[in-house]
Amino acid sequence: MKRVLRGAALLIAAAMTLSACGGQSGKDPLQKPADTAKAAPGKVVVGSANFPENVLLASIYSQALQAKGVQVEEKFNIGTRENYYDQVKSGALTVLPEYNGALLAYIDKTATATSKDEVNTALKSKLPAELEILESSAAEDKDSLTVTKATAAKHNLKSIADLAKVSKDFVVGGPPEFKQRREAQFKDAYGLTFKSWKPTGDATPDALKSDEIQAGNVFTTDPKIIANDLVSLEDPKNVFSSQNITPLVHKAGANDTLRTTLNAVSAKLDTQQLVDMMRRIAIDKEDPPAVAKDWLTKSGLL
Repeated sequence: MKRVLRGAALLIAAAMTLSACGGQSGKDPLQKPADTAKAAPGKVVVGSANFPENVLLASIYSQALQAKGVQVEEKFNIGTRENYYDQVKSGALTVLPEYNGALLAYIDKTATATSKDEVNTALKSKLPAELEILESSAAEDKDSLTVTKATAAKHNLKSIADLAKVSKDFVVGGPPEFKQRREAQFKDAYGLTFKSWKPTGDATPDALKSDEIQAGNVFTTDPKIIANDLVSLEDPKNVFSSQNITPLVHKAGANDTLRTTLNAVSAKLDTQQLVDMMRRIAIDKEDPPAVAKDWLTKSGLL
């Protein structure tokens, strides 16, 4: 899944979140070569991709592990999946926060799994022997079909299925490729036939707010969901695959303390909490480690 960068300067940091969650098709020539040297014995190396949400999640992992007495080295802002995946595989990184659906798409281009459990089952069968995933959180950064709260209230919209009664009157927006990728899926799964499709790209949340479009493809941790009074509709038929936050671990570098600690983090973290934290980082300009510490404290993990 390709992420489309948000154009608003206020949300540059959050937009970077979306650029890296999906599967990547090519390496960044400006990135440094991957460091594949194994972590020192007894040390856990926590890595992150090069966008603020992943740095936040990695900081949560790091601080939670340190609170349990684990010796941690942080290697944040490494780069895209092409750059960091092999580092986890080699043991240069011990753990990194991943997005289960995007990770599956990266290692298996033919994967069709959509639900969290299906995706994780597929991942466990496809990952190389050196790697494992721990428990996924409820928190996701994924595609959604989103409307304004006013539109949802007016038409009693809670799920994408509810759009069937009004889609013929709705203009739907999103990235330029959105129609090609999703038109048939929406029609087959939910019986939706929209009035028209509009390529709103970066401006989709604002196009919803201005009523230029009545439904749009917005990613679930975009702070503009809150800022623009939007609501993402439920997707009971899983047109959009799961993108649950999931620790990717180098098996040989992990122990029971690491697994238990990070599984406890996953058990506490949900999407709304992630959205709230990203708003503090992207809009209020707070530092990710401070936001991470605050969440861990409130969650009883520090």
